[in-house]
Amino acid sequence: MRMLRRAAIAAALVLPVLPAAHAADEIVLKVHHFLPAGSYAQQMFIQPWCDKIAAESAKRMRCQIYPSMQLGGTPPQLVDQVRDGLVDVIWTLPGYTPGRFPRIEAFELPFMMQSPEAASRALWDFVQQYASEEFKTIHPIALHVHGDGVFHMVRKPIQTMADLKGLKLRAPTRQTNKLLAALGATPVAMPVPAVGEALSKGVIDGALVPYEVVPSVKIQELVKFHSETDPVEPAIYTSTFVFAMNKAKYESLPADLKKVIDANSGVELSGRIGATFLQADAEGKKLTQGNTTNVISKAELQQWKAVGQTVSDAWVKEVNAKGMNGQQLLDGAKALLQKHAR
Repeated sequence: MRMLRRAAIAAALVLPVLPAAHAADEIVLKVHHFLPAGSYAQQMFIQPWCDKIAAESAKRMRCQIYPSMQLGGTPPQLVDQVRDGLVDVIWTLPGYTPGRFPRIEAFELPFMMQSPEAASRALWDFVQQYASEEFKTIHPIALHVHGDGVFHMVRKPIQTMADLKGLKLRAPTRQTNKLLAALGATPVAMPVPAVGEALSKGVIDGALVPYEVVPSVKIQELVKFHSETDPVEPAIYTSTFVFAMNKAKYESLPADLKKVIDANSGVELSGRIGATFLQADAEGKKLTQGNTTNVISKAELQQWKAVGQTVSDAWVKEVNAKGMNGQQLLDGAKALLQKHAR
C-alpha cells in the first residue's frame, strides 16, 4: 500500500508538468510586417503560409503575426529587425532601404515586368545567381513583385506625359522616383502606410501603387481618378519584396521543421505569391468602381519607354561605378524574365 501511495503521489506530481513540456516544444514565429491585418498581403499570402507550416509541422510550429508594425519601428527597419533576431520573420520592400540591395533594383527599372508570377520566379533565380550576398545576413523564404503600378489621382487623370508636369506623386522605390522626375513630376518618397494621410492633407497629388494597396490605405475614398497603363505593355514599374526569416532561428530548427520551411520556400512559393498579388489587384480594383478609370494608350507609352530607357542607362552606369557589372545584371534579369514568361 505504501508503494502504491508513493506511485500515486509521483504520478500526481508528473502529470501537471506534461502540458507545459509540450508547450515548450512548440515553436512560435513572430511575423512582422507593415500593412494592416485586413490587407490582401496578410489575408491572401502571409496567413495562408502560416497555416500551411502549422499543418505540415503537426502544429509544432506556428506564427504569431504582428501587422501594422505592432512590434515597433518603421518599415525600413524590418530587415534589421529580422537580421538582429528582434523578430523571426518579416515581409517588406528592399527598396525601403535605398542602396542596400543595389543588384535587385534591376527588377524595379521602368517597363521590366509583364507578369508578376513570372517576374517573381525570375527574381528568386536572379538572387541565387547574381545577388545572394545582398541577403547573406538573413534567410530568404520568398522574393516577389506586385502587379502593374497605377496612378491614383486626386484632381485629374493622367493621359499623357504632359499631365504629369509639376504634380507631386508618391512612388515606392528609388528607380520609380527617378522615372517620375524624368517624366516631369515631382517624386515624393514614402512607405505605403503614409500614403493615406499624405493624400488627405494634400501633401501629394496622387500615388503610384498597384490596386492591391487600395483597401489598406482606403485610396478609393481619397482620390477620384485611376490611370492604368495599356496591359499589352510591360508595367510602368513594379517593386521587389522579400519574405525572410532570421538566419539563426532557421538554423536552430530541428531537421524535420527545417524541411517544412524549405518545402514552403523558394521559386515555386515566389511565383505563387506573384500570382496572388495579381488576384489581389483584381479585388482592389473592384473598390474603385465609383471613381473614373482610364487607360494610357500603347502609342503614348512609347514616349514614356524612351524616357524609361534613360533611367535604366543611368542605373547601369551607377552600378558600374560601385564595382559591379550593371549591364550584366540588367541582361541577366531580362533573360530570366523571358525564361519564366514561357
